[in-house]
Amino acid sequence: MTPQPSTTILSTEEIREQFSALLRLHNEHPAAYFDGAGGTQTPRVVVDAVADYLLNHNANTHWEYPTSHETDAIIESARHAFADFLNASPNEIAFGPNTTTMIYHLSRALGRTMAPGDEIVATELEHHANVAPWQALVKERGVTLNLAQMDPETGQLAWNDFERLITKQTKVVAFGAGCNALGTVNDFRRAVELAHSVGALALVDAVHYAPYFLCDVREMNCDFLTCSAYKFYGPHVSVFYGKKDLLESIDFPKLGPAPDTAPERVEMGTQNHEGIAGAAAAVDFYASIAGYRTASGPWSPSGQPAGGGGSDRLINATSNRRAYLQSAFAGLRAHSAPQVKRLWLELSRIKGVTLYGPPPQVERTPTVSFVIKNMSSTDVARRLAERGLFASHGDFYAQTVIERLGLAPEGLVRVGCACYTNDEEIERLIEAVQAIALGS
Repeated sequence: MTPQPSTTILSTEEIREQFSALLRLHNEHPAAYFDGAGGTQTPRVVVDAVADYLLNHNANTHWEYPTSHETDAIIESARHAFADFLNASPNEIAFGPNTTTMIYHLSRALGRTMAPGDEIVATELEHHANVAPWQALVKERGVTLNLAQMDPETGQLAWNDFERLITKQTKVVAFGAGCNALGTVNDFRRAVELAHSVGALALVDAVHYAPYFLCDVREMNCDFLTCSAYKFYGPHVSVFYGKKDLLESIDFPKLGPAPDTAPERVEMGTQNHEGIAGAAAAVDFYASIAGYRTASGPWSPSGQPAGGGGSDRLINATSNRRAYLQSAFAGLRAHSAPQVKRLWLELSRIKGVTLYGPPPQVERTPTVSFVIKNMSSTDVARRLAERGLFASHGDFYAQTVIERLGLAPEGLVRVGCACYTNDEEIERLIEAVQAIALGS
């Protein structure tokens, strides 16, 4: 009988035991990592997978000796892991160094068939990784880039403006599912439907969405989706989904001798094999929160343990991994929602603190951004760090958001909850912000 996911998830304490970074002290304070929106900490299982690959399987692909065969199989197994993660097919999963690079790669490929008169639509809520690649086509191909406005009061998209910009001249809609500066969750389904209604392609940038909501590209019906494993407990690797027919037909820049079948034809040059192994382990880590288990021991072609450390991520061990992922994501959201609510409520009560973005009763990510009156975001972040509270600050590459809020150049202080955030850390953060705002 196929094992079923647990209806409960691991406790926060059980999750925290898997993160060595949480043992760190700074100024005699336990380090509390509120910078997950910029990159999470990494559990041991992911580090083990990276080390196992480098120690026991390191090779280039498609050659006739064992470690090369093993590398091929590890990469294929990772495609299966992310197929489960996104509800895609393994041959629709490509890897790259980061999302910025992959969107540039896509824009350059699509731009080869674009000309003056063609239009691209994005929004003011985007990370500039989903703006600059399309701006390049304005210069290189003479296309028009239109940015739909955000509402600075709510941190939400102005949908009337977005709908106005979608016309028969629109060829691409590049749309962020989540705003990394404000925690806004955007209605990407509506954006995809509007794009398809005029025959345009739809890219969903899910970098700030995928760590908190389990994506379903079949239900979303997007043509492309990007996310980054280092935002969900993995290494610095980007994951790029594309519908198989598009990956096979689009003229992606590539070297002549390189493979010409999907998804490898999308991947430029030798990939970060150890990072891909670690990214797959991050998917299994998520699933393990709801009770999912892979076979013990390192990867081996037979499925039997071999020498070295690490954990097995075999293709045939993934039959209902997505069900475990669904349980894990639901459980983690249920855990973080009260934390975000308390954080928002208590920070809003502190004199001199101004919060930005949607309130907790609106669907959002567990990312909260604020400023303290008469104090730079840099100084606030520095003072938090002195107390062992690590928060990010600035514009987070969502430059247009910060400009529209009138907060350039200093930007915001941004804090966020991850799977390892506990209630004690939330209370420490509230108390520290209150003390800083009072000048102590």
